Amino acid sequence: MQINKRTLIIVMITAVITAVLFSYQLPYYVYKPGSADALDPVIEVEDGYASDGDMHLVTIRGGQATIVQWALAQLRPFHELIPIEEVRPEGVSEEEYFHAQLQMMESSQEAAKVVAYEAAGKEIDIQYEGVYVVQVMDDMPAQDRLQSGDRIVEVDGEPVEESSDLIDYVETKKSGESVSLTIEREDGTLTREVELAPFPDDKERVGIGISLVTDRSVEVNPEVSVESGDIGGPSAGLMFSLEIYDQLTEEDLTDGEEIAGTGEINYDGKVGRIGGIDKKVVAADDSGASVFFAPNEEGAEDSNYKQAVETAEEIGTDMEIVPVDTFEEAVEYLHNNA
Repeated sequence: MQINKRTLIIVMITAVITAVLFSYQLPYYVYKPGSADALDPVIEVEDGYASDGDMHLVTIRGGQATIVQWALAQLRPFHELIPIEEVRPEGVSEEEYFHAQLQMMESSQEAAKVVAYEAAGKEIDIQYEGVYVVQVMDDMPAQDRLQSGDRIVEVDGEPVEESSDLIDYVETKKSGESVSLTIEREDGTLTREVELAPFPDDKERVGIGISLVTDRSVEVNPEVSVESGDIGGPSAGLMFSLEIYDQLTEEDLTDGEEIAGTGEINYDGKVGRIGGIDKKVVAADDSGASVFFAPNEEGAEDSNYKQAVETAEEIGTDMEIVPVDTFEEAVEYLHNNA
């Protein structure tokens, strides 16, 4: 069959337009409900106890928006567009941003282990090995002195074991003063003098312009493995800690139910705010969860919990939305209600 020249041109133009619509990326990230995956295949405690139900890790799907994705986000509920500069600061590459998210996930897993093992009365040993630089801010003193991946081990000759050691020390300084940082990089140990300056978005605070994560080595008995793949961010901390605790203790916390939730967790078991709570409620409901834990933020007016309740009412779910400020509150709820 012969194809005339006009038809060929139309086909080629259509192909080009289609390729542009589906591949050209706009300066926005699009976020939408993801999945609510059972954690039993992800977390394995050696000789751990099995449960009839499941704890669920709830995710958000996201990425830089194409033209088609941008258009669909205008029409679909619970799809959100955010300017790219609000997601990752200028000067931070997609690879650096992704690496930072994975580091936060790793830190979240370690906090979950500590909280769960201590609550279960199991053996745990924590070694502090300094802090990692996650990101370096543009137009701040550290920009030309430090880089992502640097391990900071000393400040002015004093050991740095946790992020708070460096943060608290820097807060005693004034703008224009300097600190001497001992760092470990691939090519060896280096010393960097870094001056303090006000933050561009908060002139009342001074710093050197870095975000940090504590480098801890956590050894536990019995052993536990966590295989979270390429999921990043800190928001799975609460559910990780509940799943680990459930496997460490004989009582079935799930009582045969599907339990979902979200929230960052620190080493003291406090549950912190996360982003995209509405999308996570939708994902949990789609998975058939009967309970959803949401950070209560001590009853703040715009807390994750209140946003979750509003979303639950909007989609008409029967899923119970439960406010929690701590790991202990979540465990107590499951003891009494699951």
